[in-house]
Amino acid sequence: MRDLEVLMNPNKMVKHLQKPAREFTKYDIIKFIGDHHIEMLNFRYVGEDGKLKTLNFVITSKDYLESILSTGERVDGSSLFSYIDAQSSDLYVIPRFRTAFVNPFTEQPTLDILCSFYTRDGKPLESAPEYILKKASRLFTEETGYTFKAMGELEYYIISEKKDLYPARDQRGYHTAAPFTNWESLRLEALQIIAQSGGKVKYGHSEVGNFTTDTHMYEQHEIEFNPVEAEEAVEQLIIAKWILRMLGQKYGVTISFAPKITVGKAGSGLHIHFLAEKDGINHMADDNGLSDTAKKIIAGILDKAQSLTAFGNTIPTSYLRLVPHQEAPTKVCWGDSNRSVLVRVPLGWIAKTNMIKDVNPQERGEVPYIPGKQTVEFRVPDGSADLYHLMAAMILASKEGLLSKDSLKRAEDLYINVNIFKPEHKEVLSGLTALPASCHESAGYLENDADFYQQDGVFPKGAIDNFIKKLQSFDDQSLSKRLLGKTEEVKKMVDQYIHCM
Repeated sequence: MRDLEVLMNPNKMVKHLQKPAREFTKYDIIKFIGDHHIEMLNFRYVGEDGKLKTLNFVITSKDYLESILSTGERVDGSSLFSYIDAQSSDLYVIPRFRTAFVNPFTEQPTLDILCSFYTRDGKPLESAPEYILKKASRLFTEETGYTFKAMGELEYYIISEKKDLYPARDQRGYHTAAPFTNWESLRLEALQIIAQSGGKVKYGHSEVGNFTTDTHMYEQHEIEFNPVEAEEAVEQLIIAKWILRMLGQKYGVTISFAPKITVGKAGSGLHIHFLAEKDGINHMADDNGLSDTAKKIIAGILDKAQSLTAFGNTIPTSYLRLVPHQEAPTKVCWGDSNRSVLVRVPLGWIAKTNMIKDVNPQERGEVPYIPGKQTVEFRVPDGSADLYHLMAAMILASKEGLLSKDSLKRAEDLYINVNIFKPEHKEVLSGLTALPASCHESAGYLENDADFYQQDGVFPKGAIDNFIKKLQSFDDQSLSKRLLGKTEEVKKMVDQYIHCM
């Protein structure tokens, strides 16, 4: 199994070193650099704005390379994080060897490695986004015995000059194939590069959003990943967003992960699927359906849903997406297939069927039953999500659900199996708790739940205070009402946040 993991892996380093990325050592990195005549090394890390930063090194000798990889380098923390004092701002960036990948865009052979932040005392920076997630993951496993795994659905728009040969069918882009989609080739190139860079890609396809204006064409796409441990899940999303933007630059088009491009058209979410695993077994479902473990976790997510928006929906246009009839949630509830619920249970592979043999009668022998593919989907976040903090907060909420005695009752009370927006179900709709309608409201819910996120030292108080301050600064109360019917003002706001996170 391990040999196949290496043989079929598209990551060039995995293939050359003949070992999974999680086993990479410093000397593996040095060997690969020497064998492939790598000339430059990039340290990459995420600052407060959620985007990848870069520190470039020219490799001048083996001793210099070993020094960099052994001790990391200094950076100015106050220029990366607003809450770090400039008077004592030096931080170390220390490479995580398992994240190394060959940079696909540089002219000279270059290796990139993601880094973690450490203080002058050689301790992890408590407020560093990646360390907050690490603390949450560790606490979840220690207190529940499970490993939290997740993956994201990365939706984005490609905005280009209008083409008339195959005009877009308004809001009919779902799974459209070339030549009726104009940017399938960009998506395919992205899929290949993301996989070569370590991303565990599940699939890609065109999405619903598809429309044109007098001058431009807007085409929505999605790349979905396979579940991995939480830290890796965030890393592959961040790298994928960077790769897509670099390809946009290459082809002269705009790539946007913004939650809303225009009113009345499909917005872009960043749905997070997740599961709880123990001893390599997914515990979200059994032969009878969704497990109590899954229901307890769902209850925890629902309980903190309003304050989770502070991490997953961080700009004013986030709340132009969270409106009725747009396949986006507005109320705190969950269900099996309804795409307007907050937590959705997607179709799984619970029943032991023989569909493959039914379609392929020539198939001989028994088709192996492959269990453990069930996830549940948190549908609130969008492309503005602060991914490290969002994932950490979701893990803490899931832990609360697993450990609380009344979780199953809470889950039962909030289960919905009807379309809540149909007139005949208005009583059901009115009885549900609403999600925030603005950043300002989201900040209020985070303030109410601050003690929950700060317990056990996972989120430092300063980190929570910083989110509250940022969200309040938008002053966006009653935003949807204020923008109703004002097309030019909506466009101005969309343009302002077109390159979120």
